[in-house]
Amino acid sequence: MHTRGAARPRTGGAPLPAAVLLLAVLVLLTGCAPAPAPDDPRPTARDHWRPKPGLGWQWQLSGKLDPTVDVPVYDIDGFDHAAAAVDDLHRRGRKVICYLSTGAWEEFRPDAGKFPARVLGEGNGWKGERWLDIRRTDVLEPLMEKRIAMCARKGFDAVEPDNMDGYRNRTGFPLTAADQLRYNRLVARIAHRHGLAVGLKNDLGQIPALEPDFDFAVNEQCAQYEECAELSPFVKAGKAVFHVEYELPVARFCADSRRLGLSSLLKKYELGVWRQECPA
Repeated sequence: MHTRGAARPRTGGAPLPAAVLLLAVLVLLTGCAPAPAPDDPRPTARDHWRPKPGLGWQWQLSGKLDPTVDVPVYDIDGFDHAAAAVDDLHRRGRKVICYLSTGAWEEFRPDAGKFPARVLGEGNGWKGERWLDIRRTDVLEPLMEKRIAMCARKGFDAVEPDNMDGYRNRTGFPLTAADQLRYNRLVARIAHRHGLAVGLKNDLGQIPALEPDFDFAVNEQCAQYEECAELSPFVKAGKAVFHVEYELPVARFCADSRRLGLSSLLKKYELGVWRQECPA
């Protein structure tokens, strides 16, 4: 990952201007640096949400949004919904997660044309989607910054970045586990910079390394593949795990979900309104 080198301290040369010396004196007297100028383009981080284990949730990525499900957390598409929809959910007492794809290109997104062909790899199994070369952070970081900034402007509380495990798939690029760690941490830093919580999507094998960088987890089908115990580091750290199954009946996974502290649902693959919770 490309990082900017640290600036060297001044070690000589012309005397500092009087204005600079006055500013230094003020900083010493007040104990803090002056606030950024109003037109400073850098985002100002705010304290972000930290969801706890056991929260009920709704995950809806298709169809007309139904805001009436009585749960404290909603996860909805960041591009498809305006700030008014987020505001409405907030008025109903919900926290709202912004779904984005950060590891794959989607031809149907409004910014699709800004991704150069050199970072587009093999299809990821969904029509119109291709894996991204996550090594090219020089290209991807500004694009993902704009996407996450959009979530913040719309008032979302968190980001669910999807396709965060390309290194385990046939992407068309020689991605390594180290590449994935660097990229996932970059996405987490961007989200936090914009005052948003951020969830680790799947990527079970890297949970021990990445749990400190993320505020919650989102998982698909850990019960079907007998992997749910691998999510325990999040729960032990007091962080929610939002989990769905598609093919197992609730009777097959809910007892384990309760034991492990997961927030589990049965959903259909299209992730519409329909949902089935584990019985109380």
